[in-house]
Amino acid sequence: MRRLFPVTDETPARTSGKDGGSGSAALTADREWSLAELAAAYAYPAKRPWLRGNMVSSLDGAAEHDGRSQPISGATDMRIFGTLRALADVVVVGAETVRQEGYRPARARAEFAAARAAAGQGPAPAVAVVTAGLDLDFSLPLFTSPLVPTLILTGAAAAPEKVAAAEKAGARVVVAGEGAGVDPERAVRALAGLGHHRLLTEGGPRLLGQLIAAGLLDELCLTLSPTLVAGGAPRVAGGPSVAVPHRFELVSLLEEDGFLFSRYRRP
Repeated sequence: MRRLFPVTDETPARTSGKDGGSGSAALTADREWSLAELAAAYAYPAKRPWLRGNMVSSLDGAAEHDGRSQPISGATDMRIFGTLRALADVVVVGAETVRQEGYRPARARAEFAAARAAAGQGPAPAVAVVTAGLDLDFSLPLFTSPLVPTLILTGAAAAPEKVAAAEKAGARVVVAGEGAGVDPERAVRALAGLGHHRLLTEGGPRLLGQLIAAGLLDELCLTLSPTLVAGGAPRVAGGPSVAVPHRFELVSLLEEDGFLFSRYRRP
């Protein structure tokens, strides 16, 4: 992996050029990064709560292929995916993505155990599923055997029998909306109230679009995959349009095997 932006005197693996100075190519030297270096590169800022999105897109703007993101992902993308999870208090995800991607509970990572303990975090992040209808299979491991109880974010009008089924499976139901739907701002507030300040959303596109429209997204980690899929796959964000485009600033840009790993932050 090599860092393309920012390039500073502190950039890892900097070496000298033939004239004794710093060679420009050396500033972006390609080498394997440790998990600790990835964690430092993606550390959450001190501001709390902080909502980070993590998505992957093909060159032609597709967020998935045949309903799943895995075909446009890659080994390093999944390594960063795991690192971002290891840094988070909670992973916020839409119900459709849970169904399509076959979500499982977040696992404990021995490599991050000491850092999580020092930060006052549990062994793994909780998973918070945003759903109006609670149309989920509560017999799945995501609900029956997580290290941290899975959260269900739903509206006050959710069907009582489905709420009971979720709670029977071991999930914790959190009301984050007056009607059947979920209010994004109230959901973030509720998670923060539970002590989850480092928030990570992995979509899907509809949920990410709702968070963007509500002005809640602080940061987007976007992987640009060197793939083309064509077809009618959704973009990384869908749902309601914003009145004025939100301008974000580039924080960092990494590259490996043709994949670009960008990090954009709200100014």
